[in-house]
Amino acid sequence: MTNTHHGITVKETSTGTRLLATAAASIIALVATADDASAETFPLDTPILLSDVAAAQADAGTTGTLSRALQDIAGITNPLTVVVRVAEGADDAERDTNIIGTDAGGVKTGLQALLAAETIVGVKPTILAVPGAETIAVVGEMSATAVKLGAQAYAEIPAATKEDAVTFRGNFSSRNLMLFWPGLVDQHVGAVAAAQRAYIDATDGFQKTLSNVAVTGVTGTDTPISFDILSPATDAGYLNDNDITTIIRRDGFRFWGNRTVSDDPLFAFESAARTAEIIKKTVADGHVWAIDKPISATLIKDIVAGINSAFRTMVQAGELLGGKAWLNENANLATQLAGGALTIDYDYTPVVPAESLTFNQRITDSYTFTLLN
Repeated sequence: MTNTHHGITVKETSTGTRLLATAAASIIALVATADDASAETFPLDTPILLSDVAAAQADAGTTGTLSRALQDIAGITNPLTVVVRVAEGADDAERDTNIIGTDAGGVKTGLQALLAAETIVGVKPTILAVPGAETIAVVGEMSATAVKLGAQAYAEIPAATKEDAVTFRGNFSSRNLMLFWPGLVDQHVGAVAAAQRAYIDATDGFQKTLSNVAVTGVTGTDTPISFDILSPATDAGYLNDNDITTIIRRDGFRFWGNRTVSDDPLFAFESAARTAEIIKKTVADGHVWAIDKPISATLIKDIVAGINSAFRTMVQAGELLGGKAWLNENANLATQLAGGALTIDYDYTPVVPAESLTFNQRITDSYTFTLLN
């Protein structure tokens, strides 16, 4: 016999467009040294989350790079900041080894510890800086870590001349890395750039590049450079031509340069590189609900509609020029669907900075007649 219900049974199915929240764009990750910092507040090789950067300076000690970096950030904004403190080491080589870190036996140190930040502190960094310690080896590992995190790394070039800076830049090719020269007086460029990035995210959005926004608290560069808005034949022009962001003085000090060190022209602009990572995380985080759901026409429709809704919101906010998601039938063979694999395609166009502005000036005698009026 079968059990019967003499009445009505309601079975609920959840369908419809899910709203995708744009991924957080401005969470700073900072790897720094401070042998005299509070071990309780800043345990070695352990990601800790700061919600009040200025207040944390009281426990940051006075040696190493941590206190200065926190001060640089707090002077501009107060973003969520993930800090990994590492030991200073007996010399620069040992310090670099500590910063680069290891991942062995389930224990992560230095930069590698940031890969576990989301598990430990609940947030995933999107802006990376290792201020005051940017050697070739460290910057290389910063770039690799930024790729793994889907973050953007900001690093000062340790060079005495602009020519040496260009030589240093030649060692790297990554859309997840921006390089800066020269340095600042009594400040770490990496920390200032990271803070400025977070500030611009909050005021203008992730689609606005770091360039040409006045930076609070900067008093000067450690090497003077030439700049002329009407001529590329300057130090600033030379550096920008080689994908190095510099610092100019014009109504205050400003970062001047839009470009990563990518070898792919599609990701040459910082805005394109960051947009790609933010969309990737937005789409991924927004569809955890869909994993393990039965593959059906309704599921496909809901996923596509959710992505397209997010794109419309981004376009309206000025964060994208356009974007569209769709089901690509050629990428969804019957054997793949039977194996539980569903593929959705989407494309997008990032906002492009007006890096070069041309005015066509002409002299004419057409207005001479006004002398007679």
